[in-house]
Amino acid sequence: MKLTFVDRNPTQAEIEKLRLVLSTYQDGSGQLVTKDGKTLPGWRDFERAFAATFGGKAQESKFIFDVLLTDAERPGIHYGISCKMRRTLSDTFRTGRVTLELSNSSGQFWRALEQRGLNQQNYKDKPNLAGEVLIDVVREWHDAVGFERGGSIDLSKSLYLALSWNKSGQYQLFKFALALPNSNTLQWDFPNAESNGEIRVGRRLRGKDEIGTLFEWYGESGGQLKYYPLASNAPWTSDFFSLSLCLKRMLNGMAFWQKRKHTSRSSGNQRHELEEQAMKTNNHIHCPDFSYLDTRRASSLKILRGENYDR
Repeated sequence: MKLTFVDRNPTQAEIEKLRLVLSTYQDGSGQLVTKDGKTLPGWRDFERAFAATFGGKAQESKFIFDVLLTDAERPGIHYGISCKMRRTLSDTFRTGRVTLELSNSSGQFWRALEQRGLNQQNYKDKPNLAGEVLIDVVREWHDAVGFERGGSIDLSKSLYLALSWNKSGQYQLFKFALALPNSNTLQWDFPNAESNGEIRVGRRLRGKDEIGTLFEWYGESGGQLKYYPLASNAPWTSDFFSLSLCLKRMLNGMAFWQKRKHTSRSSGNQRHELEEQAMKTNNHIHCPDFSYLDTRRASSLKILRGENYDR
C-alpha cells in the first residue's frame, strides 16, 4: 500500500480530512488562544491532526521527527515527518519563501561549534565555517536515526511538512525534501545592525543563495535555526484552505458537546441523534460529512465526536 506523502501526494479528500480535524481545535482545546478567548490549532495540534488523519504516530517527545509513518512491507521501518507550523503565510506571499524553524537547540549547536574551535568571541570571524557546522549538526541528527546506522527511519523518503497560515485565516501546506542544501554553495555573513545610531556587526548569521536569505541562526538570542526554502521548490503544495466555520459553530453550540464525557459511552444511534440535534441548534447549517474519518483512524472520529482523546 502506498503511503500518503511518502509514496504519493495526498488527494483532495485526504486534505479535506486533515482540514476538518484541524478545525476541531476551535472548540477551546487548541494551543493558540486569540484575543477574544477563542482557540486555533497550534504546532502540537498539527502533529496530532496529521498523525490521526494519515495513520501515523505522533512522537510528542524530543525525537528528531514529529510523526512516524510505518512501512507495512518492512516491519520496524518508519518514515519520519518533521511537521512545522508558523503564522508566516503572508511573508511567503511577499518573499516567495516558506519559513521552517529547524531547531532551537542552542546548546547542541554551540557544543558543535566549540568542537571546531568556534565560540561567541570568534565565530563572527568565520561565518562560512559556522554555517557549515550548523547544517552538519542537523544532518547528523537525521543520520543518527537512519536504518543505515541501526535506527528505524528510512531517510530517503522522510520529509518536512510545513503548515503556514496568516491572520486572515488562510492555511497552506508545503512539502520539502529532508536533504538540506550544501552549505558550501551559500554565502554566509553577519549582516550589520544599527543600535543607538551605531552600526556594528549583527548577531544574526545569514546564509544566502543566489536569490536571498536561505538560512538564519540567532545563536545569542534563542538559538533558532531557520530555513527559508522557495515555495516554488516544494515538490508538493496544497491549495489554500480555511478552517471549517460550520464545524466550529457545531463544536461551540451543539448541546451534546456539553455532554462530551457521556458521549464516549453512547451508541452509534444516540450519537447520530445528538448530531441531528446539533444541526437544528445551529439553524440547519449544512456541514460536510466527516464520518468517513472512521475508516482512517478511530481517534480522528473521536475528536470530531467530542469523545475523550488522549492528549
